[in-house]
Amino acid sequence: MAYDSENIFAKILRGEIPCNKVYEDEFVLAFHDINPLAPIHILVIPKGEYVSMADFTTKASAPQIAGLFRAVGQIAQDQGLDQSGYRILANSGSDSRQEVPHLHIHIFGGKRLGPMLT
Repeated sequence: MAYDSENIFAKILRGEIPCNKVYEDEFVLAFHDINPLAPIHILVIPKGEYVSMADFTTKASAPQIAGLFRAVGQIAQDQGLDQSGYRILANSGSDSRQEVPHLHIHIFGGKRLGPMLT
């Protein structure tokens, strides 16, 4: 899948579409999902043109990779999820039903979560 610079997350990163931001640093932007699947459902997107985790880990620098994962942990802690638990998920490709061709990590929490796959 090729990167589409007109995807919704690229537009959010450029400030063309607003978001309900919860965190931002030099590596990522994180915001509430507009169609939440849990009481807390946050999307964390790296700043850069990365379609998937494979694309990101191939092209991004070590500081960018570390920055993404540090941000996910920090956001979960900031949201009070580190004690009760949370789930992270990154879809990749059509079989996983990836809807936006920009790497994004979902953070789910705020309730007891169900099975991983259905």
